[in-house]
Amino acid sequence: MRIFCTILFSCVLAFGANAKDFKTDIGTVTVTKMIDDLYAPWAIAFLPNGDQLITERDGDLYYFDDGKRQKVSGVPAVYAQGQGGLLDVVVSRNFANTRRVYITYSEPSDAGGHTALAVAKLSPNGDQLTNFQVMFRQKYTSKSTHHFGSRVVEAPNGDLFLTIGDRGNGKLAQSLDHFNGKVVRISQNGTAVIHSHGHRNPQGAALDNTGNLWTVEHGAKGGDEINKPVAGKNYGWPIISYGRNYSGTKIGEGQSKAGMEQPALYWDPSIAPSGMMIYSGKLFPKWKDQIFVGSLKFDMISRSTITGAKATEVERLFQNQFERIRDIREAPDGSIWFLAVGDGAAYRITPQ
Repeated sequence: MRIFCTILFSCVLAFGANAKDFKTDIGTVTVTKMIDDLYAPWAIAFLPNGDQLITERDGDLYYFDDGKRQKVSGVPAVYAQGQGGLLDVVVSRNFANTRRVYITYSEPSDAGGHTALAVAKLSPNGDQLTNFQVMFRQKYTSKSTHHFGSRVVEAPNGDLFLTIGDRGNGKLAQSLDHFNGKVVRISQNGTAVIHSHGHRNPQGAALDNTGNLWTVEHGAKGGDEINKPVAGKNYGWPIISYGRNYSGTKIGEGQSKAGMEQPALYWDPSIAPSGMMIYSGKLFPKWKDQIFVGSLKFDMISRSTITGAKATEVERLFQNQFERIRDIREAPDGSIWFLAVGDGAAYRITPQ
């Protein structure tokens, strides 16, 4: 009995060392470090049983089963420069039957890199990607190492929404002959069409609980935006923006123009937004249907309410407690997980 109690007490101490309570507008929540020793983590996805897949930007994909780490083979070569590398990972809606996962990455080429989307099957023990197939490649290749965008969301009918940044060439965000600065809709047979355009660098995307797409994108100096992209609409970049160039000069023609959409929300100063989640309300009913966005700049999670096509920031969670929050997702049990790049860790939010 003494041995059992000692082991149990040690486990409680270890768990307590990794957990901390924080006050929020809806009460106290507990944040627990679940995974550490990650290098530049970019995205986290959940299997139906709660196991996790995590990408690291330099090109590694890991499978975690009850905290046990396993490197996944079969991952493609990536252009791991600047903001490029192995980026998003999403588990398909019908994973239980197909074991399909989607990954996005910057694919290397002789002229630099371009955003690509692929589908593969995860082996039963989680150690390998098989049946790897590229579904989409951005035609435009650039030596620029930023603005890849690269979040992917699966629509209820199985189509995929892929965000692509302007790759530093803002004028192409307005060109319907290029995929730069676009949200692209891709069918399961690989047919790609432009869903919306005029985006700068959307690095977060999520569906609300009625199936509508929302995105969050980096502005320049000020002007980070949440949008609710509608098919065929123009979201303005670089003709209109609430931000300014890093030199302080004006961007484009101002903050509004006929035929161009206004953001659902914008931040000035910029927060450097990353991953986005719209919460189901499963464990935190008061947070149902609200938007959560990680901030790389201010080391916090922005929480916003939705009214129609508009959003309003109502709270900033955990400011200066976790370094460079990159992704945020809901687990099957309703807990909320986020990745902190500076900490090299994955954390889980639960009720106290």
